[in-house]
Amino acid sequence: MANTNKPSSSNQTNTLIPIIIIAGLFFIFGFVTWINGALIPFMKTINELTSAQSLLVASASYISFVVMALPASYILNKIGYKKGMSLGLFIIGLGALIFIPAAEARTYWMFLMGIFIQGTGMTLLQTASNPYITILGPIDSAAKRISIMGICNKIAGALGSLIFGAILLSGIDEIQQKLSVVNATEKAQLLDTMADSVVAPYLIMAIVLFVLGVLILKAPLPDVEAAPIEESKEGETTKTSIFQFPHLWLGVLTLFMYVGVEVIAGDTIIAYGISLGFPAADAKFFTTFTLMAMVGTYILGVFLIPKFITQALALRLSAILGIIFCFCIVFTTGFVSILFVAALGIANALVWPAIWPLTLKGLGKFTKTASALLIMAISGGAVIPPLYGKIVDLTKADMVSFGINDTFATAQAATEGYWILLPCYIIILYYAVWGHKLGLSKK
Repeated sequence: MANTNKPSSSNQTNTLIPIIIIAGLFFIFGFVTWINGALIPFMKTINELTSAQSLLVASASYISFVVMALPASYILNKIGYKKGMSLGLFIIGLGALIFIPAAEARTYWMFLMGIFIQGTGMTLLQTASNPYITILGPIDSAAKRISIMGICNKIAGALGSLIFGAILLSGIDEIQQKLSVVNATEKAQLLDTMADSVVAPYLIMAIVLFVLGVLILKAPLPDVEAAPIEESKEGETTKTSIFQFPHLWLGVLTLFMYVGVEVIAGDTIIAYGISLGFPAADAKFFTTFTLMAMVGTYILGVFLIPKFITQALALRLSAILGIIFCFCIVFTTGFVSILFVAALGIANALVWPAIWPLTLKGLGKFTKTASALLIMAISGGAVIPPLYGKIVDLTKADMVSFGINDTFATAQAATEGYWILLPCYIIILYYAVWGHKLGLSKK
């Protein structure tokens, strides 16, 4: 059925079940995505990696969005939403199964392949669910609906981070201490035993995903379409190409930057805490701090948008907070600095819900193509976190070369790496103030 963009009690009733179903899907890929925070220090240990190499965990997950977004859009056009979502769940489950032989061989590229396959499945789910929830009701309240999705996503992420943090990081401090004193044979045995800890949870994950993939085929998901482009006024030129929407391309760049900073905030905070000297038993909770900050802000967004603040204002406030917290992270130390990394969850929460409707506004028949482009922008999570890791590695190497203590150099380099956040939030602020208006006709 076509989306009229006019709220009514009947429409709200008709959309309730689809919203609940999509919320369940956001819960699933939130759970799968945010366990990366625990996987990064885990992979760094069992495969003896540098900081930059360990952050390829994020790259493998997010690069799939740029590789698979357009194919996912093509698949959805061929088989529809329900079958596409079901297929996405099956693919994520297949990626989970790859972890079993990867653990047996303790081979990093196999782990990365499993993560990439899971990312492919999530690309299919995201390509369907984000535009779907955006146009399932009035465009001016889309940020509210996406905020509800975000609550499900981040609560699942917090649970995933806690569960997998407890499983994967249990005893990691003691193991790291032993690795420096045991012989090569004992070292291999320790690492093999640690690697095997992923087998059971990923097998359970695969089974659950396969079952959900079957169940989603029975889910009642109606077809929705974006509102058509308004008829052009006399003397105006009708839009004929996706390249005639500058606000779209700036929105893609903005989303690219945003996903990068969101992944840094959630996926580096555990490793950051460990680098500052906190035991893994405590650091495993730090990703949850970030995600709970996002959940709290999402809840505010549900109540405030659009009744009290506009989507554009929410985006401006988020960008300003991100800039402030960036300075706070770098110029504080210890647990206070970690809390400011977690506070990035406040700055990040409403960015995604605001960018989608602001970018898709006025695109009409180009909405599906634009949605695929926005999904491709999720690859920011593949590019920006490894740059953070590279900055950390280079800064640490420079400090050590000047005779600075290794422990201090590790902590200081990890802190200074967060400067990479600043240009990202500046670009988000530009889009919030000016960029989202470019190319749109004034009424």
